[in-house]
Amino acid sequence: MAYDAPLPRLGAFDGGTIAAVRDVAAPQVVIRERGWREFDRRDRIGAWDALAEWASEPNPFYESWYLLPSLRALDPRENVTILAMEADGQLAGLMPLVRSKSYYGHPVPHLSNWVHSNAFLGQPLVARGLEREFWRALLAWCDRSTRTPLFLHLAHVPAQGRLHDALSAVMREDPRPAATVFQEERAMLSSSAGAEAYFEQSLSAKKRKELRRQQRRLGEEGGYTVERITDYSMVAEWTREFLELEARGWKGEAGSAMQSDPATRSLFQHAIAGSAARGRLERIALRLDGRPIAMLANFVTQPGAYSYKTAFDEDFARFSPGVLLQRENLALLERDGIEWADSCAAQDHPMIDHFWRERRVIQRRSIGIGGRLRRAAFSALIRMETGHGARGIQ
Repeated sequence: MAYDAPLPRLGAFDGGTIAAVRDVAAPQVVIRERGWREFDRRDRIGAWDALAEWASEPNPFYESWYLLPSLRALDPRENVTILAMEADGQLAGLMPLVRSKSYYGHPVPHLSNWVHSNAFLGQPLVARGLEREFWRALLAWCDRSTRTPLFLHLAHVPAQGRLHDALSAVMREDPRPAATVFQEERAMLSSSAGAEAYFEQSLSAKKRKELRRQQRRLGEEGGYTVERITDYSMVAEWTREFLELEARGWKGEAGSAMQSDPATRSLFQHAIAGSAARGRLERIALRLDGRPIAMLANFVTQPGAYSYKTAFDEDFARFSPGVLLQRENLALLERDGIEWADSCAAQDHPMIDHFWRERRVIQRRSIGIGGRLRRAAFSALIRMETGHGARGIQ
């Protein structure tokens, strides 16, 4: 399904020249839906990676090294497709799409960006300077899609930023029913303070004293070291250690550890290797006589970072290894090129919320598509869901 003009052959994408798109006053914009396996090729991955480098806002969960392993592991029937936008022949926007007949348990057909339980952001990748063009093209494509879906649902998207502002502007240009149907706040780091100053400001003197005491006592148990790796070294060994450590804890007992399911284990292994190969990964571990007692993986996507996964040895819980690990993670505040870090944690997380003081608002938004009848039906649905009419994107 094409919007505007025919889509050029994807293999023609030249990732090295994507920057030139931003200098075109009125680029020819094209958007089309394709099966995701068509993107699982070296040349197309190259264009995809180039788009990620020039993206208006980062989303590691939609970069090739994370999204492709997610699709291979979790979408064997290929229900997910890729909406790709080109501007003057260059890949300039990308979002995974799913057609669903169910809306949070209710039989309501709709279109949605694709996220899963281990993907913590659903924001599309869009080249800088083309944010409004992307939303215009996407909404026009949705309007011209099959008549069954009642609306477009955008899950796990930030309530601020260039893409949010661009969508709001496009909605003012072309008013249509829309609503923010859910939002939550999760902990984030965003401060000009250094790591030690932030630590002093975040925790009470009593808590800081207790943590220092626990760290000293932990050191009495054996050789205590802090390991920080930002390159590709020891990726396979580190990944195995993390999976085993997480599986020994409560997540393993609950069956929610990454190792508990072959699909999530494969996703984790490929995502860690892929992000490390592209310089997108930072790994931190607290070790006692070489044995990991707490481990953490950050995705580093300038100007932000995402605290992806963490695990600790519950046999050492009396020493608060998870909190000690997060103290080491405050070094993100001093890392060149990093302005903020997203915890990827649930709202009101009992540990990180008391440590990371800033908050990031994450929303679910629904937008009416199609002609008058579909939009009227969507407006009625929104009144039932929210208790009020459509209020636009907030």
